[in-house]
Amino acid sequence: MLPASVDAFLDMMTAERGAAAHTRAAYLRDLADVAAVLRAPVETLTTEQLRTYLDGLAKRRMAPRTVARRLSALRQFYRFLVSEKRRDDDPSSSLDAPKRGLSLPKILDPDEVTRLLGDGIDSRLAALLELAYGSGLRVSELAEMPLAAVARDGRTLRVRGKGSKERLVPLSEPAKAALKIWLEKRRPRESSFLFPGDGKPGHLSRQRIAQLLKARALAVGLDPARISPHVLRHAFATHLLDGGADLRSVQTLLGHADIGTTQIYTHVAGDRLKRVVEKHPLAKKRRNS
Repeated sequence: MLPASVDAFLDMMTAERGAAAHTRAAYLRDLADVAAVLRAPVETLTTEQLRTYLDGLAKRRMAPRTVARRLSALRQFYRFLVSEKRRDDDPSSSLDAPKRGLSLPKILDPDEVTRLLGDGIDSRLAALLELAYGSGLRVSELAEMPLAAVARDGRTLRVRGKGSKERLVPLSEPAKAALKIWLEKRRPRESSFLFPGDGKPGHLSRQRIAQLLKARALAVGLDPARISPHVLRHAFATHLLDGGADLRSVQTLLGHADIGTTQIYTHVAGDRLKRVVEKHPLAKKRRNS
C-alpha cells in the first residue's frame, strides 16, 4: 500500500505536470526502492540516509544515468512535501548528482535517409517516415496523432507532446506530398487516428512503427540495429543544424521544454564538422609532415 505522501505526489505529477503512466510508474519504483533499501518511510529520510543510499547505488554498479534519475525523483518528491507543508526541510537539496559522460545520439547520413524514403515504399510507411524525419516527431506523437491534427490546407500539424503541451509543426514539401497520398488511400471512417491500428487503442503502436521501420531498413540494405523512430528524430535535428538552422528554432520544432536538451545536437554537428576538416588535403599534409 502506498504511503499517503507518495500517492499524493504521484497524483500531482499526473494532474499538474502531465506525467505519462510509465513516468508515474518509474517514480513509484524509484521511491519504493529507496524505502526498501533504507527500511524506513521515504517521507521521513534525512540527508545522510539519502547519501548512504546513493553511495550504495554506486556499489551496486548502477549506471550514472540511473542514479541521476533516482536523485531527480527524490528531489521532486521532497520539493513537493515542502510545498505542501508536509516537511519543513528538503533533505535532497545538498546532494550532488553523479557526473555523466556525454551520450551522443545516433544519427543517419542524408543519403541513408534517402534510401529509407526511396522507391518501393508503401503510402502509410512513407507518411510515417516523412513525418518522423521531416518534422522530427516523437514516435508516441506519431502513433497517437489524431486525424484532426492535420490542418485543412495540409501544411501543418497540431502536435500534443510531453506534458500535454501543444505545438504547431510545419510540414516539408515531401511530407505534405506523402501525407496527401496516404489520406487519399486511408479509409475515411476507419478511425479517428491518422494511422489506425488493429489493437484496442485504435492506432498503430510505437512498437509496430519501430518494426515497420526496421523491416524497411533491411529491405534497403541498412543495419536495422541503427534504425529507429528516435534515430530519425535525431537526424532531423542534426541535419537542420548542419544546414544552418538556429538552436532556438530546432528546440521549438522538437518540442523541447529546455534548450539544454536540444544542445546535445550541437555536439553531434560539431563532431561531424571536425571529421570533415580532418579529411581536408591540407590537414592530411600537415599530419604527415
